[in-house]
Amino acid sequence: MLGLYIHIPFCVSKCNYCDFNSYKLDVNLKKRYIDDLKKEMELYKKDIEKENYEKEICSIFLGGGTPSILTSNEIEEIFNNIYKNFNIKDNAEVTMECNPGTLTREKLETMKKCGVNRLSIGLQAVQNNKLKEIGRIHTYEEFEKNYKEALDVGFDNINVDLMYALPNHNIDEWKESLEKIISLNPSHISAYSLILEEGTKLYDMYEDNEFELIDEDTDINMYNHTINYLKQNGYNQYEISNYSKPGFECKHNILYWKCYHYIGLGAGASGYLGNSRYNNVENLDEYHNMIEKNEKPISNLENLSIEDKIQEKIFMGLRMNEGIYFEDFKKEFNIEFKNKYNKQIEDLKNKDLIKESKVGIKLTQKGREISNSVFVEFIN
Repeated sequence: MLGLYIHIPFCVSKCNYCDFNSYKLDVNLKKRYIDDLKKEMELYKKDIEKENYEKEICSIFLGGGTPSILTSNEIEEIFNNIYKNFNIKDNAEVTMECNPGTLTREKLETMKKCGVNRLSIGLQAVQNNKLKEIGRIHTYEEFEKNYKEALDVGFDNINVDLMYALPNHNIDEWKESLEKIISLNPSHISAYSLILEEGTKLYDMYEDNEFELIDEDTDINMYNHTINYLKQNGYNQYEISNYSKPGFECKHNILYWKCYHYIGLGAGASGYLGNSRYNNVENLDEYHNMIEKNEKPISNLENLSIEDKIQEKIFMGLRMNEGIYFEDFKKEFNIEFKNKYNKQIEDLKNKDLIKESKVGIKLTQKGREISNSVFVEFIN
Protein backbone atom coordinates (compact mmCIF):
# COMPACT_ATOMS: atom_id res chain seq x y z
CA MET A 1 0.00 0.00 0.00
CA LEU A 2 1.19 3.50 -0.82
CA GLY A 3 -0.14 6.81 0.49
CA LEU A 4 0.42 10.42 -0.48
CA TYR A 5 0.56 13.29 2.01
CA ILE A 6 0.75 16.92 0.85
CA HIS A 7 1.43 19.71 3.35
CA ILE A 8 -0.17 23.11 2.88
CA PRO A 9 1.59 25.30 5.49
CA PHE A 10 -0.47 28.51 5.29
CA CYS A 11 -2.99 29.77 7.86
CA VAL A 12 -4.94 32.97 8.46
CA SER A 13 -3.29 32.96 11.89
CA LYS A 14 -1.59 30.34 14.03
CA CYS A 15 -3.73 28.71 16.73
CA ASN A 16 -2.43 29.11 20.27
CA TYR A 17 -1.82 25.35 20.72
CA CYS A 18 -0.33 24.61 17.27
CA ASP A 19 3.26 23.45 16.79
CA PHE A 20 2.83 22.24 13.20
CA ASN A 21 4.91 23.80 10.44
CA SER A 22 2.69 26.72 9.43
CA TYR A 23 2.96 30.33 8.34
CA LYS A 24 0.71 33.37 8.08
CA LEU A 25 -0.80 33.58 4.62
CA ASP A 26 1.21 35.41 1.97
CA VAL A 27 -0.45 35.26 -1.46
CA ASN A 28 2.81 35.50 -3.42
CA LEU A 29 4.53 32.87 -1.27
CA LYS A 30 1.52 30.60 -1.69
CA LYS A 31 1.72 30.84 -5.49
CA ARG A 32 5.44 30.04 -5.44
CA TYR A 33 4.83 27.17 -3.03
CA ILE A 34 2.25 25.54 -5.30
CA ASP A 35 4.72 25.73 -8.21
CA ASP A 36 7.34 24.08 -5.97
CA LEU A 37 4.90 21.33 -4.98
CA LYS A 38 4.29 20.54 -8.65
CA LYS A 39 8.04 20.18 -9.23
CA GLU A 40 8.42 17.99 -6.15
CA MET A 41 5.67 15.71 -7.48
CA GLU A 42 7.68 15.28 -10.68
CA LEU A 43 10.77 14.26 -8.68
CA TYR A 44 8.84 11.48 -6.94
CA LYS A 45 7.12 10.41 -10.14
CA LYS A 46 10.57 9.51 -11.51
CA ASP A 47 11.34 7.59 -8.31
CA ILE A 48 8.20 5.49 -8.48
CA GLU A 49 8.91 4.64 -12.10
CA LYS A 50 12.45 3.37 -11.44
CA GLU A 51 12.35 2.08 -7.84
CA ASN A 52 10.60 -0.98 -6.46
CA TYR A 53 7.85 0.99 -4.69
CA GLU A 54 4.16 0.25 -4.84
CA LYS A 55 2.85 1.84 -8.03
CA GLU A 56 -0.73 2.71 -7.03
CA ILE A 57 -1.65 5.30 -4.42
CA CYS A 58 -4.54 4.15 -2.23
CA SER A 59 -4.95 7.28 -0.11
CA ILE A 60 -4.28 11.00 -0.45
CA PHE A 61 -4.31 13.47 2.43
CA LEU A 62 -3.93 17.24 2.17
CA GLY A 63 -3.04 18.53 5.62
CA GLY A 64 -1.65 21.67 7.15
CA GLY A 65 -1.70 24.38 8.05
CA THR A 66 -5.03 25.10 6.45
CA PRO A 67 -5.53 23.44 3.03
CA SER A 68 -8.93 25.12 2.69
CA ILE A 69 -7.10 28.45 2.55
CA LEU A 70 -6.36 27.57 -1.11
CA THR A 71 -8.56 29.16 -3.77
CA SER A 72 -10.75 26.95 -5.95
CA ASN A 73 -8.32 27.40 -8.84
CA GLU A 74 -5.37 26.40 -6.64
CA ILE A 75 -7.19 23.29 -5.38
CA GLU A 76 -7.86 22.30 -8.96
CA GLU A 77 -4.26 23.01 -9.97
CA ILE A 78 -2.85 20.79 -7.23
CA PHE A 79 -5.20 17.89 -7.95
CA ASN A 80 -4.63 18.09 -11.70
CA ASN A 81 -0.92 17.63 -10.99
CA ILE A 82 -1.53 14.80 -8.53
CA TYR A 83 -3.43 12.88 -11.18
CA LYS A 84 -0.86 13.78 -13.83
CA ASN A 85 2.12 12.48 -11.80
CA PHE A 86 0.74 9.55 -9.81
CA ASN A 87 -1.31 6.44 -10.42
CA ILE A 88 -4.32 6.79 -8.12
CA LYS A 89 -6.50 3.76 -7.35
CA ASP A 90 -10.14 4.08 -8.39
CA ASN A 91 -11.37 3.62 -4.81
CA ALA A 92 -8.67 5.77 -3.17
CA GLU A 93 -9.63 7.72 -0.07
CA VAL A 94 -8.96 11.42 -0.75
CA THR A 95 -9.06 13.62 2.34
CA MET A 96 -8.74 17.37 2.64
CA GLU A 97 -8.41 19.19 5.95
CA CYS A 98 -10.65 22.25 6.22
CA ASN A 99 -11.07 25.00 8.76
CA PRO A 100 -14.23 27.09 9.20
CA GLY A 101 -13.53 30.67 8.29
CA THR A 102 -11.70 29.63 5.10
CA LEU A 103 -14.30 27.28 3.63
CA THR A 104 -16.93 28.24 1.05
CA ARG A 105 -19.53 26.35 -0.93
CA GLU A 106 -17.58 27.08 -4.11
CA LYS A 107 -14.45 25.45 -2.65
CA LEU A 108 -16.48 22.45 -1.48
CA GLU A 109 -17.87 22.01 -4.98
CA THR A 110 -14.36 22.24 -6.43
CA MET A 111 -13.06 19.63 -3.97
CA LYS A 112 -15.89 17.29 -4.91
CA LYS A 113 -15.14 17.78 -8.62
CA CYS A 114 -11.44 17.05 -7.98
CA GLY A 115 -12.18 13.68 -6.37
CA VAL A 116 -12.05 14.61 -2.69
CA ASN A 117 -14.34 12.12 -0.94
CA ARG A 118 -13.51 12.78 2.72
CA LEU A 119 -13.34 16.02 4.68
CA SER A 120 -11.66 16.58 8.02
CA ILE A 121 -13.01 19.76 9.60
CA GLY A 122 -11.19 21.34 12.52
CA LEU A 123 -13.61 22.54 15.18
CA GLN A 124 -12.05 21.73 18.61
CA ALA A 125 -14.91 23.12 20.78
CA VAL A 126 -18.52 24.25 20.44
CA GLN A 127 -18.24 27.13 22.91
CA ASN A 128 -17.24 30.37 21.18
CA ASN A 129 -15.37 31.64 24.23
CA LYS A 130 -13.25 28.46 24.20
CA LEU A 131 -12.55 28.85 20.47
CA LYS A 132 -11.37 32.41 21.11
CA GLU A 133 -9.16 31.31 24.02
CA ILE A 134 -7.29 28.80 21.86
CA GLY A 135 -6.90 31.20 18.94
CA ARG A 136 -9.39 29.77 16.45
CA ILE A 137 -10.58 32.27 13.80
CA HIS A 138 -14.17 31.02 13.57
CA THR A 139 -17.32 30.57 15.62
CA TYR A 140 -19.29 27.39 16.17
CA GLU A 141 -22.06 28.81 13.98
CA GLU A 142 -19.62 29.19 11.06
CA PHE A 143 -18.56 25.57 11.52
CA GLU A 144 -22.14 24.33 11.47
CA LYS A 145 -22.89 26.36 8.33
CA ASN A 146 -19.85 24.84 6.57
CA TYR A 147 -20.73 21.35 7.78
CA LYS A 148 -24.29 21.57 6.41
CA GLU A 149 -23.01 23.01 3.11
CA ALA A 150 -20.63 20.05 2.81
CA LEU A 151 -23.53 17.63 3.27
CA ASP A 152 -25.56 19.56 0.71
CA VAL A 153 -22.69 19.39 -1.82
CA GLY A 154 -22.67 15.61 -1.39
CA PHE A 155 -19.95 14.76 1.14
CA ASP A 156 -21.03 11.79 3.26
CA ASN A 157 -17.65 11.06 4.90
CA ILE A 158 -16.80 13.92 7.25
CA ASN A 159 -14.51 13.90 10.27
CA VAL A 160 -14.84 16.52 13.01
CA ASP A 161 -11.78 17.31 15.15
CA LEU A 162 -12.44 18.01 18.83
CA MET A 163 -10.06 18.74 21.69
CA TYR A 164 -10.47 18.26 25.43
CA ALA A 165 -8.41 19.22 28.51
CA LEU A 166 -8.23 22.79 27.18
CA PRO A 167 -7.36 25.67 29.55
CA ASN A 168 -10.06 25.95 32.25
CA HIS A 169 -12.04 23.18 30.53
CA ASN A 170 -14.64 21.35 32.59
CA ILE A 171 -16.44 18.05 32.01
CA ASP A 172 -19.80 19.74 31.34
CA GLU A 173 -18.33 21.82 28.52
CA TRP A 174 -16.78 18.70 27.03
CA LYS A 175 -20.06 16.81 27.27
CA GLU A 176 -21.79 19.71 25.51
CA SER A 177 -19.25 19.56 22.66
CA LEU A 178 -19.78 15.83 22.17
CA GLU A 179 -23.57 16.08 22.35
CA LYS A 180 -23.75 18.93 19.86
CA ILE A 181 -21.50 17.15 17.36
CA ILE A 182 -23.31 13.81 17.77
CA SER A 183 -26.55 15.62 16.85
CA LEU A 184 -24.99 16.45 13.46
CA ASN A 185 -24.22 12.76 12.87
CA PRO A 186 -20.74 12.95 11.26
CA SER A 187 -19.21 9.68 10.07
CA HIS A 188 -16.01 10.16 12.08
CA ILE A 189 -14.85 12.04 15.19
CA SER A 190 -11.27 12.64 16.31
CA ALA A 191 -10.99 13.62 19.97
CA TYR A 192 -7.58 14.64 21.27
CA SER A 193 -6.37 15.69 24.68
CA LEU A 194 -4.49 18.99 24.60
CA ILE A 195 -0.72 18.55 24.70
CA LEU A 196 1.19 21.71 25.54
CA GLU A 197 4.11 22.00 23.14
CA GLU A 198 7.08 24.27 23.76
CA GLY A 199 7.13 27.24 21.41
CA THR A 200 3.36 27.62 21.24
CA LYS A 201 1.43 30.60 22.60
CA LEU A 202 -0.48 28.39 25.06
CA TYR A 203 2.79 27.04 26.44
CA ASP A 204 4.03 30.58 27.08
CA MET A 205 0.70 31.50 28.68
CA TYR A 206 0.96 28.48 30.98
CA GLU A 207 4.54 29.41 31.90
CA ASP A 208 3.26 32.90 32.78
CA ASN A 209 0.62 31.33 35.07
CA GLU A 210 -2.29 32.61 32.96
CA PHE A 211 -4.13 29.30 33.42
CA GLU A 212 -3.78 25.95 35.13
CA LEU A 213 -3.85 22.59 33.40
CA ILE A 214 -6.71 20.34 34.42
CA ASP A 215 -5.70 17.49 36.70
CA GLU A 216 -4.94 14.00 35.42
CA ASP A 217 -8.10 12.45 36.90
CA THR A 218 -10.32 14.96 35.07
CA ASP A 219 -8.42 14.31 31.83
CA ILE A 220 -8.98 10.54 32.20
CA ASN A 221 -12.66 11.09 33.09
CA MET A 222 -13.11 13.15 29.92
CA TYR A 223 -11.42 10.41 27.89
CA ASN A 224 -13.52 7.62 29.38
CA HIS A 225 -16.72 9.61 28.91
CA THR A 226 -15.76 10.13 25.26
CA ILE A 227 -15.31 6.42 24.64
CA ASN A 228 -18.54 5.41 26.39
CA TYR A 229 -20.73 8.20 25.02
CA LEU A 230 -19.56 7.79 21.44
CA LYS A 231 -19.97 4.01 21.64
CA GLN A 232 -23.57 4.47 22.84
CA ASN A 233 -24.15 6.62 19.76
CA GLY A 234 -22.74 4.22 17.20
CA TYR A 235 -19.09 5.28 17.02
CA ASN A 236 -16.44 2.58 17.33
CA GLN A 237 -13.15 3.55 18.92
CA TYR A 238 -10.61 2.01 16.54
CA GLU A 239 -7.55 3.99 17.68
CA ILE A 240 -6.62 5.85 20.86
CA SER A 241 -8.13 9.17 19.69
CA ASN A 242 -10.31 8.16 16.73
CA TYR A 243 -13.93 7.01 16.49
CA SER A 244 -16.02 6.16 13.45
CA LYS A 245 -19.30 4.81 12.23
CA PRO A 246 -18.83 1.27 10.78
CA GLY A 247 -16.88 1.40 7.53
CA PHE A 248 -15.73 5.02 7.95
CA GLU A 249 -12.36 4.45 9.62
CA CYS A 250 -9.70 6.78 8.17
CA LYS A 251 -7.76 4.67 5.67
CA HIS A 252 -4.92 7.16 5.46
CA ASN A 253 -4.23 7.15 9.19
CA ILE A 254 -4.47 3.35 9.30
CA LEU A 255 -1.79 3.31 6.61
CA TYR A 256 0.50 5.21 9.05
CA TRP A 257 -0.37 2.99 11.99
CA LYS A 258 0.28 -0.19 10.01
CA CYS A 259 3.66 1.18 8.87
CA TYR A 260 2.90 1.14 5.14
CA HIS A 261 4.79 3.39 2.75
CA TYR A 262 3.78 6.95 1.93
CA ILE A 263 5.20 9.89 0.02
CA GLY A 264 5.33 13.19 1.92
CA LEU A 265 5.42 16.39 -0.13
CA GLY A 266 5.78 19.99 1.00
CA ALA A 267 7.72 21.98 3.58
CA GLY A 268 8.01 20.02 6.82
CA ALA A 269 6.28 16.91 5.43
CA SER A 270 7.57 13.44 6.32
CA GLY A 271 7.55 10.27 4.26
CA TYR A 272 8.44 6.59 4.44
CA LEU A 273 9.75 4.82 1.34
CA GLY A 274 11.79 1.64 1.04
CA ASN A 275 13.76 1.31 4.28
CA SER A 276 13.96 5.05 4.94
CA ARG A 277 11.97 7.69 6.75
CA TYR A 278 12.57 11.28 5.78
CA ASN A 279 11.62 14.81 6.78
CA ASN A 280 11.53 17.78 4.45
CA VAL A 281 13.02 21.15 5.36
CA GLU A 282 10.50 23.40 7.10
CA ASN A 283 11.66 26.83 5.97
CA LEU A 284 9.82 27.95 2.83
CA ASP A 285 12.86 29.63 1.25
CA GLU A 286 15.07 26.58 1.85
CA TYR A 287 12.34 24.38 0.41
CA HIS A 288 12.09 26.59 -2.68
CA ASN A 289 15.86 26.77 -3.21
CA MET A 290 16.27 22.98 -3.10
CA ILE A 291 13.37 22.44 -5.48
CA GLU A 292 14.86 25.02 -7.86
CA LYS A 293 18.02 22.87 -7.99
CA ASN A 294 15.89 19.78 -8.78
CA GLU A 295 16.80 18.35 -5.37
CA LYS A 296 14.41 16.61 -3.05
CA PRO A 297 13.97 19.07 -0.16
CA ILE A 298 14.96 16.54 2.50
CA SER A 299 16.55 17.72 5.75
CA ASN A 300 16.77 14.37 7.51
CA LEU A 301 16.90 10.83 6.15
CA GLU A 302 16.95 7.83 8.49
CA ASN A 303 17.66 4.33 7.25
CA LEU A 304 15.71 2.02 9.53
CA SER A 305 17.28 -1.10 10.99
CA ILE A 306 15.22 -4.24 11.53
CA GLU A 307 15.02 -3.38 15.23
CA ASP A 308 13.78 0.14 14.37
CA LYS A 309 11.04 -1.34 12.21
CA ILE A 310 10.01 -3.84 14.90
CA GLN A 311 9.73 -1.09 17.52
CA GLU A 312 7.76 1.15 15.17
CA LYS A 313 5.37 -1.67 14.34
CA ILE A 314 4.77 -2.29 18.05
CA PHE A 315 4.36 1.40 18.89
CA MET A 316 2.05 2.16 15.97
CA GLY A 317 0.14 -1.13 16.10
CA LEU A 318 -0.76 -0.80 19.77
CA ARG A 319 -2.35 2.58 19.05
CA MET A 320 -5.12 0.71 17.26
CA ASN A 321 -7.78 -1.06 19.28
CA GLU A 322 -7.25 -4.29 17.34
CA GLY A 323 -3.66 -4.28 18.61
CA ILE A 324 -0.85 -6.27 17.02
CA TYR A 325 -0.83 -9.80 15.61
CA PHE A 326 1.97 -12.27 16.37
CA GLU A 327 1.74 -13.71 12.85
CA ASP A 328 2.57 -10.30 11.29
CA PHE A 329 5.91 -10.25 13.13
CA LYS A 330 6.64 -13.83 12.08
CA LYS A 331 5.94 -13.03 8.42
CA GLU A 332 7.68 -9.67 8.27
CA PHE A 333 10.64 -10.14 10.64
CA ASN A 334 10.80 -13.91 11.21
CA ILE A 335 10.56 -13.46 14.98
CA GLU A 336 8.41 -15.22 17.56
CA PHE A 337 6.92 -12.17 19.24
CA LYS A 338 5.86 -14.01 22.41
CA ASN A 339 9.34 -15.40 22.94
CA LYS A 340 11.15 -12.13 22.29
CA TYR A 341 8.87 -10.04 24.52
CA ASN A 342 7.67 -12.62 27.04
CA LYS A 343 8.78 -10.62 30.10
CA GLN A 344 7.12 -7.38 28.91
CA ILE A 345 3.91 -9.20 28.01
CA GLU A 346 3.65 -10.87 31.41
CA ASP A 347 4.47 -7.68 33.34
CA LEU A 348 1.96 -5.59 31.38
CA LYS A 349 -0.76 -8.27 31.71
CA ASN A 350 -0.23 -8.37 35.46
CA LYS A 351 -0.73 -4.60 35.58
CA ASP A 352 -3.90 -4.94 33.46
CA LEU A 353 -2.39 -2.73 30.74
CA ILE A 354 -2.62 -5.25 27.88
CA LYS A 355 -4.76 -8.26 26.96
CA GLU A 356 -3.31 -11.33 25.29
CA SER A 357 -5.14 -13.73 23.00
CA LYS A 358 -3.96 -16.64 20.89
CA VAL A 359 -3.32 -14.31 17.95
CA GLY A 360 -1.89 -11.15 19.53
CA ILE A 361 -1.98 -8.43 22.18
CA LYS A 362 -3.84 -5.15 22.56
CA LEU A 363 -4.14 -2.39 25.11
CA THR A 364 -6.78 -2.54 27.82
CA GLN A 365 -8.71 0.64 28.57
CA LYS A 366 -6.35 1.25 31.49
CA GLY A 367 -3.46 0.79 29.06
CA ARG A 368 -4.86 3.34 26.62
CA GLU A 369 -5.02 5.91 29.39
CA ILE A 370 -1.24 5.65 29.87
CA SER A 371 -0.34 4.30 26.43
CA ASN A 372 3.06 5.99 26.19
CA SER A 373 4.20 4.17 29.33
CA VAL A 374 3.21 0.87 27.72
CA PHE A 375 5.06 1.65 24.47
CA VAL A 376 8.25 2.46 26.40
CA GLU A 377 8.26 -1.01 27.96
CA PHE A 378 8.79 -2.61 24.55
CA ILE A 379 11.38 -0.08 23.45
CA ASN A 380 13.49 -0.59 26.57
